[in-house]
Amino acid sequence: MRRRPRKRFVTPPAADAFRLDAPAQAADAVAVLRGRALDLLAGHGVVIRHPALQAALRRAGARPARDADRLRLPRPLVKEALAATPKTVALAGKIPARDIALPRADGGFVMRTGTGAHRYIAPDGTSRPMDLRAVTEIAAVAETLSQVGFIAHPFVHGVPEKTADIHGYAALMARTTKHVWMQPYQRRNIGYLMRIAAVAAGGEDALRARPLTSAITCAFSPLEFKRMDSEVIVEAGRFGVPLHACSLPSGGGTAPFSEGGTALIAVAEILAMVTIAHHLAPGTPVIATPLIFTLDMATGAAQMACVESIQAAALAVRVLKQGFGLITHSYGMGCDTPRPGAQSMAERSLLGQAVSAAGADILGGVGQLQTATAFSPVQAVLDDQIGAMLRRLRRPPHVDDDSLNWAGLAAIRTGGHFLADPHTLARCRHGLQPGAFLRPGRQYHDASDGFTALDAAREAALAAIAAAPQDGMLPPDQRAEITALVAHADRHVPDAFAGTGPGV
Repeated sequence: MRRRPRKRFVTPPAADAFRLDAPAQAADAVAVLRGRALDLLAGHGVVIRHPALQAALRRAGARPARDADRLRLPRPLVKEALAATPKTVALAGKIPARDIALPRADGGFVMRTGTGAHRYIAPDGTSRPMDLRAVTEIAAVAETLSQVGFIAHPFVHGVPEKTADIHGYAALMARTTKHVWMQPYQRRNIGYLMRIAAVAAGGEDALRARPLTSAITCAFSPLEFKRMDSEVIVEAGRFGVPLHACSLPSGGGTAPFSEGGTALIAVAEILAMVTIAHHLAPGTPVIATPLIFTLDMATGAAQMACVESIQAAALAVRVLKQGFGLITHSYGMGCDTPRPGAQSMAERSLLGQAVSAAGADILGGVGQLQTATAFSPVQAVLDDQIGAMLRRLRRPPHVDDDSLNWAGLAAIRTGGHFLADPHTLARCRHGLQPGAFLRPGRQYHDASDGFTALDAAREAALAAIAAAPQDGMLPPDQRAEITALVAHADRHVPDAFAGTGPGV
């Protein structure tokens, strides 16, 4: 039997200097995705693998769907949760000067360091698995970065695997005055992490009054929720800790292969988490956190800084912020290459500009490389400078007679200049200073043997690491109590997984 020839896949030609792109979409993308996200939750629903939450949602009006454990969330149920979710979030530091109020009164953003990285690119360029020493170095550098408002604890190697999140969190919590983002990796560990936070805050009541930590809870894309993430919501509500409701869809894998389809999955999952939080822990602050990826079908690798991921992230932020009024958090830094350099700087600058322009309240990923699998403190220093530039870019320039120097301009003489003009003298020091970014002339560049911004960032990172206090920033009694909690977790968490131990 004669076979039909298979159709050959042809990549459509991209627009260039001589070829036009497809016409722009005329529809209001925010309105379309807002409606479709509510339709998806009401008509198809989400899988909830937590019996108590299933029961609570059913009592509140959720309806069974066609799959086991799947519930449809009617529009009134979701809208009730959105209306009840706090519209402001306080992220406290260990000292009041490090407190963050979101949304910011100036309409700007804060940044946070990358998380999840398994490799550490040290300032000298060597690479190793992320370890506790790397955590202390990350804290030392992040403590000095003016644009970084809080720090995320990374996964660490060289400690018991089942308690790695506890070890990393404890090390970071002891070594910064800034707010710390908690990322549990095991359901049994959530209680330990919250107790460490309470010790660092000075007690459970002190933690509720000043939440110096916030926690991530994630969807299991597409449209499923594991028991662990529901437990994070319960514990966050118990301790008054804000939640980062995180969706991590990959276009072509766990989401449709289009910018709009990927953004839709993220928006729907985050709305479901807002609804879950309202019924598990009413009044808990929730930060909408779409972290977007696209699969490279040639390699199977996820990409966070390709054009498609950047557009989907910016679109998701716009829908969540403009369409639903939520505080938003997304990758604003990051790249798909493993080392700091030209590609890294180009990709993270494009990502940061798109997401900040969309109105994100938090730009994540400072220092992260290779699709969030590696961390470089040198890159973190450079990202801090990019963040300062993005912040200034979001500020509209003043245009009035004073800012235009209309009087001086209207009286300028032939061959005149503004070098000594009072207007210039009053404003010339208000420009953003370059920091690690350098602006030398060729003569100075050559005389310095080609010293670059990368070299300046390396020096800044090394100086921060050298200046950090050896014993951290907590009093001895708090350090001892946290050390005891970590030791208790090492003894009992493995037994709890085996079903023989008491847990925390």
